[in-house]
Amino acid sequence: MTEPALTGSCLCGAVRFQLADPPESASYCHCTRCQKRTGTSSSAQATVDGAGFEITQGEELVKAWRHPDGGFEKAFCGECGAHLFSRDPEDHSRMAIRMSAFDGDPGVRPTKRSFVAYAAVWEPIPDDGLERFEESAKAG
Repeated sequence: MTEPALTGSCLCGAVRFQLADPPESASYCHCTRCQKRTGTSSSAQATVDGAGFEITQGEELVKAWRHPDGGFEKAFCGECGAHLFSRDPEDHSRMAIRMSAFDGDPGVRPTKRSFVAYAAVWEPIPDDGLERFEESAKAG
């Protein structure tokens, strides 16, 4: 058996996961849903191939919520509340893992910022040179 490319967990350690392949890319999302969900001005996530994602511990603790208007389901630990990942409920290969959920360096850095039209007024977007999208930055 080969070593997983990356491992990760929730804050309390009850939920653990592994990835067979490294993340494809990373980005920040400034939409109001991410602001409400995280309590911060944006969400940092790594796009991964969900076919290589496996929950290795605590699967029964993973809770998911999907906005009534649609979109990806948001998964978190039902014990500590830590955000873990989001994924397409119809196609689990399309997913993103929260950067903070990785145990170590995920090997990618955010290269773009999406939904900047909705950026929090109380937290200016830094002048970091990342590509900006007023709305969705569709993954290519």
